[in-house]
Amino acid sequence: MNDEVILYTNPQSRGRTVRWMLEELAAPYRTEVLEYGGSIKSPAYLKINPMGKVPAIVHRNQVVTESAAICAYLADAFPQAGLAPQPEERGSYYRWLVFAAGPLEAAITDFKVFGVEPDAEKQVMVGYGSYRAVLDTLSGWFREHRYVTGDRFTAADVFVGAQIAWGLEFGTIEKRIEFIDYANRVTAREAHRSAMAKDDAIAENA
Repeated sequence: MNDEVILYTNPQSRGRTVRWMLEELAAPYRTEVLEYGGSIKSPAYLKINPMGKVPAIVHRNQVVTESAAICAYLADAFPQAGLAPQPEERGSYYRWLVFAAGPLEAAITDFKVFGVEPDAEKQVMVGYGSYRAVLDTLSGWFREHRYVTGDRFTAADVFVGAQIAWGLEFGTIEKRIEFIDYANRVTAREAHRSAMAKDDAIAENA
């Protein structure tokens, strides 16, 4: 069976997170770079992802979209890398993976991008409650744990780490010491440096 992963991406996208994951796995992959306003909305790509968004992967005739889902899928598809959770790690692994993809991103988008946040009465209606509650909850975890599942780096740290590192860089996440230390820890990994260098090179030559 051909185990090559096809990564559909753009260097100015969340595709950077998936490339980091692929580099961590040392998985065989090739990259299809799509252009905003062009091939990303082509009929061929819309058959893969009707949203016309990146990243997406094709592996073993399966299409997977959404960065968090891709990271989890790849960890399971390449178990030899050891980035999938052990049974005792699954609770925190899935909890924070989904937390970063759901409440964290929604709170950042609403509060930092659109400049709105539900008042106290309406906070019960949204999954994240408030931007402050999201950051307090997440920083509280990293005050007591080095990684998402405790002391071991997993695929969840690729996604959560990318979200936090990006937020710190662009000012959408407060520069709390817990976030800074965690981001420094995960982005110091060789796979992260390699992935960023490859996407930077593509961006420079675009």
